[in-house]
This record gives sequence, C-alpha cells and structure tokens, in this order.
Amino acid sequence: MKINGEVTTGLGKAAFFLSQDFYTNEFKKNLGFVPYPGTLNVVVSEEYLDEINEIKDSCENLIKPDEGFGAVKYIEAKLNDDINGAIVFPAKTTHDENYLEFIAEDKLRDKLDLKDEDIVSLEF
Repeated sequence: MKINGEVTTGLGKAAFFLSQDFYTNEFKKNLGFVPYPGTLNVVVSEEYLDEINEIKDSCENLIKPDEGFGAVKYIEAKLNDDINGAIVFPAKTTHDENYLEFIAEDKLRDKLDLKDEDIVSLEF
C-alpha cells in the first residue's frame, strides 16, 4: 500500500518513549536500527482508514513494554521511496486514527528539510 499524507507537528511525547531501552533494543533487533527519539507525524486521508486499521489489526509485530508503558505494534515502511523505517501504532495514543507515526534512524525533518503541510509518501 502506498499513500500520500501531510506532515504535521506532533505532541512531542514520542521522544520520551523512543528513548526507553526496551523499545530501542527491540527496534534495533527487529528493524536493524535505533530510531531517532521522535516520530514524523503524517496525516492521511480518512479514505485509507479501513485499510490502515485492517493492517494494524492483523499486524503481529509487537513490542511488549516494561510496566507502566504501552505496547507498540509496528510495520516496516518506506518514506518518499527512499527512507527505510516503520510506522508505529502505540496502544496508548492521543492522536486521531488518521495520524500515522513514522520512525527512522535520522531526524527526518532536518534530513529532508520537511515542514508542516509538506506532502510525503508512505509505502508499507
């Protein structure tokens, strides 16, 4: 599946969670990289929600947390046909369903000079 979406500013909470050893160790083991402590938030059209929810519900990639933290499902993905990473689906989130959170090794806003409202593609 390949979709376009709009970059938006998140809440800033991902940095804390992605700096926890049990998350970073699992991402390193399963994806081959330690993610930058933050996500690139991409708002997608609601027309894709049924497909995205189906993918999320059938996803078996799961990081079980330490006590007090939520589980995270993830699927490997590619941003703009170039950047390997993953879309994460935290069990505990305050984002609307049409927000996708993309993780990668680098700070993508800096690496790709991305700003809010820029259009990016995600393939997963």
